[in-house]
Amino acid sequence: MKAFTVERGLLMPLFRSNIDTDAILPKQYLKLISKTGFGQHLFDDWRYLPDRTPDPAFVLNEARYHGAKFLLAGANFGCGSSREHAVWALDEYGFRAVIAPSFGDIFYSNCFKNGILPAQVSAADAEALLAATQAAEAVTIEVNLETQTIQCGAARYPFSVDGFRKHALYHGLDDIGQTLQHAAEIRAFEARHRQQFPWLFKE
Repeated sequence: MKAFTVERGLLMPLFRSNIDTDAILPKQYLKLISKTGFGQHLFDDWRYLPDRTPDPAFVLNEARYHGAKFLLAGANFGCGSSREHAVWALDEYGFRAVIAPSFGDIFYSNCFKNGILPAQVSAADAEALLAATQAAEAVTIEVNLETQTIQCGAARYPFSVDGFRKHALYHGLDDIGQTLQHAAEIRAFEARHRQQFPWLFKE
């Protein structure tokens, strides 16, 4: 999994509350059988017109936000169904973090499993970041996981993150990677178990 330490890039605002996972990745694309191919369908219903041409009024299609690394959203981002595909779509598009006042619980957990930082800020700080994007053509920010801060110009905003998940993301460890950190202990347990219950391991 990609580690997250310090990232610098464009901030893109999509400041709506209660954006659910079906809006992030509509259900018709869940039939894809790999973890790739989802980025082109991110926010599909909002991103494209009925003839599948990009909607120029949607923020993702604005030239000034092409290549954005950070998404600024409203409260309860990622609510709704548990589909991990929504996070895969954000990741494949190129987002490294989503900044919002709150997140859907399962979406929040899925982010850490896929190398995306869900940075939870206060409602006031989210509004301040939104104001920054409205005051300039493009806003570049720096997100530092170690210090849990977002640097935007001269302003610095803190964000909260669970300590255990922070460690895993900082070191690029998914669930399997975290387990393998204890590989020696697992092997030692298996050896003791084989000695204690040899009849379970007959060839």
